[in-house]
Amino acid sequence: MANNLRKIVIVGGGSAGWITAAMISHYLKDSPCEIELIESEQIGIIGVGESTIPPFLQLIRSLGIDEKEFMQETQAAFKLAIRFENWRKKGEVYYHPFGLIGGLVDVHEFYQVWLRGKAEGHPSSLQDFAPASVMADRWKFMSPAMAPRTMLANANYAVHIDAALLAKFLRKFAEARGVKRTEGIVKDVATRPDGFIEKVILQDGREASGDLFIDCSGFRSLLSGKTLGTEFLDWSDVLLNDRAIAVQTANIQDPHPYTLAQAQDAGWRWRIPLQHRAGNGYVYCSQYCSDDEALATLMSQVEGEAVRDPWLVPFKTGMRKQLFNKNCVAIGLAGGFIEPLESTALHLIYRGVDYLLRFFPDRDCDPVLAAEYNRRMQVDYEEIRDFIVLHYFTTKRDDTPFWRAYQQVTPPESLRERIELFKASGVLRDGVDDMFRAPSWQSVMEGMGIRPKRYQQLVDTLPAGVVKGLLDKSAPMLSELVDTLPSHGDFLRQHCPAPVPEALLKKAG
Repeated sequence: MANNLRKIVIVGGGSAGWITAAMISHYLKDSPCEIELIESEQIGIIGVGESTIPPFLQLIRSLGIDEKEFMQETQAAFKLAIRFENWRKKGEVYYHPFGLIGGLVDVHEFYQVWLRGKAEGHPSSLQDFAPASVMADRWKFMSPAMAPRTMLANANYAVHIDAALLAKFLRKFAEARGVKRTEGIVKDVATRPDGFIEKVILQDGREASGDLFIDCSGFRSLLSGKTLGTEFLDWSDVLLNDRAIAVQTANIQDPHPYTLAQAQDAGWRWRIPLQHRAGNGYVYCSQYCSDDEALATLMSQVEGEAVRDPWLVPFKTGMRKQLFNKNCVAIGLAGGFIEPLESTALHLIYRGVDYLLRFFPDRDCDPVLAAEYNRRMQVDYEEIRDFIVLHYFTTKRDDTPFWRAYQQVTPPESLRERIELFKASGVLRDGVDDMFRAPSWQSVMEGMGIRPKRYQQLVDTLPAGVVKGLLDKSAPMLSELVDTLPSHGDFLRQHCPAPVPEALLKKAG
């Protein structure tokens, strides 16, 4: 194994850099391979990736990190779902919950049983049977692990975190496992005759050589984009938004256990509450809204006093055609970006590192391994792209130029095929290692007004009256159970209270 990697250089910190460093140092803890991360305190981090999806906590657990400690250190609160307001039509609300909806009925998928119930005139809505949605809507919380053998056990959850504190936490974790942090700004990149990166050169003249380079430099994409010229696949034809304004505010009430995604005239607004403050933002299309208009809209709707000045994040939607190019792997914003409507930015970071560990190269960086890495990551990016376009493509809104523009958008063929298949009888196209499972697609399809033409005929094998009886009984049982739970705020205070941040204490003082 003389050709094993001897040194890995990570360019850039923030969430991408320190998640990468934490994961690689954990799995290479008994390896002689060196890991160096180069970042500069002069270069700020984007800091708006504060909402996660459930696999993020699987990552934290896989690293052996205590969940309670992690939540307290990162000011985290729980997230059961995403609440969508005004997306299909103004005034309509629906949830995309985590976990299961209902459960198997004999051998039949609950969604198909519910479709039969609707065909027979049952008045229930799909989310009446999703424990995460019912808890989220009432601002209640209970860990599913604390409620085994109940309907709550079918729920799942993620967290809202402080992105800066996440980077700080994982930096401590990675440095304890041998990662060397170098303070500095990369000024130049030297390549070998074969195009591989040889070393990066800092402003003060110091150099860092390596066998594998990981580009976590954000939208600047210093290694993958600027040095290697890796092609960028632009998806702005189907995802029109290109800017975001973000601001942090103090909480004026207990945090709700969901991410709010509220459609606006030229995009959508998020609210992501942590234990003591909230992240807020407006994602919009600059063709239909100026920065000043976006800021005014956002500030007129936020709750609580701002704890730092708003900041602007211009972005371009799409991905690098090769995330693994020569001996460079682009992770996070350096490799691509899809607007944060489904909270997938952090997921794509650890997914990218996970696949790197699966297809781990030696110093030659075998192009066969790189090609498979790129194929798998492109599938993930395209799945997220399609899932997010689904929210826009299926809207009935035509009340502003932005929403009318979406009436003219041609969706990706892969999404059009998914929708047509689903319309036929509620069937979903399964991929390999899909990020979004059936309850996610079913929830958004139903929320956006897409319901199959019929249920699957096999469900008719259930005896008459069974379906009605099941639906009549299940929703009230779940509702009554959720009524007995503590509020989300009370659960946080009891199980993982975080100290009030210094910035908020200064404001209060």
